[in-house]
Amino acid sequence: MRPFLLDPDPGSPFPPVAFALREPDGLLAVGGDLSPSRLLNAYRHGVFPWYSPGQPILWWSPDPRAVFATDDVRLGARFRRTLRRSRWTLFADTRFEEVVRACAEAPRPGQGGTWITPEMRTAYVRLHALGHAHSVEVLDGDRLVGGIYGVALGRMFFGESMFSGESGGSKVALAGLARHLAAHGWPLIDAQVENPHLTRLGAQAWPRERFVEAAGRLAAADEAPARWTDWFGTTAAAALAAPAEGGT
Repeated sequence: MRPFLLDPDPGSPFPPVAFALREPDGLLAVGGDLSPSRLLNAYRHGVFPWYSPGQPILWWSPDPRAVFATDDVRLGARFRRTLRRSRWTLFADTRFEEVVRACAEAPRPGQGGTWITPEMRTAYVRLHALGHAHSVEVLDGDRLVGGIYGVALGRMFFGESMFSGESGGSKVALAGLARHLAAHGWPLIDAQVENPHLTRLGAQAWPRERFVEAAGRLAAADEAPARWTDWFGTTAAAALAAPAEGGT
């Protein structure tokens, strides 16, 4: 069985995710483009792009799916003690392009390159300009030391990538994002593909069918804040040292 070849029309539908391949896990379709309409349609249906330079655009919906409950991102006791003394601060949407670039350039064990190609960077910057893609930045003074970015639809956040410029930077970005989402009634963060690092932070492995149903329902809830800079404000990293209500 081969992945589906997408129609050139950006408004054309994706095939049902049940048709995704088992090997490689979750490969559903190939081709198409990274236009805003195509990308938003993909996320609404539990699909995301992921490919390397020189490959055609590949679209995935793995089973199981890595998912964070926003009230259960876990920071270890030792890391929390360090955070109490931290002078880092968190903002949202103040350096989106810089976060995407840092995620693309961050070295990752076992990978010789990045899936965040120039074409991908341009596509998400376009989504950001349209109000659909957002970032959380962790700053030490004026220096970016961590961040995360992804796509927000309704009350669902689809995480794309995060990075650490200093040890713990990505953890703080994720925890800060989760804390704010939980406070505003956004229950889930899509983390796409499970790995040991995400599992230690509290990611759960959901069956694809469960994820697609929940994400589609939440994405349809039209409650996204218009300006994340105002909604998020400025957060001290030290404030994340105390567990959120319901968290650990």
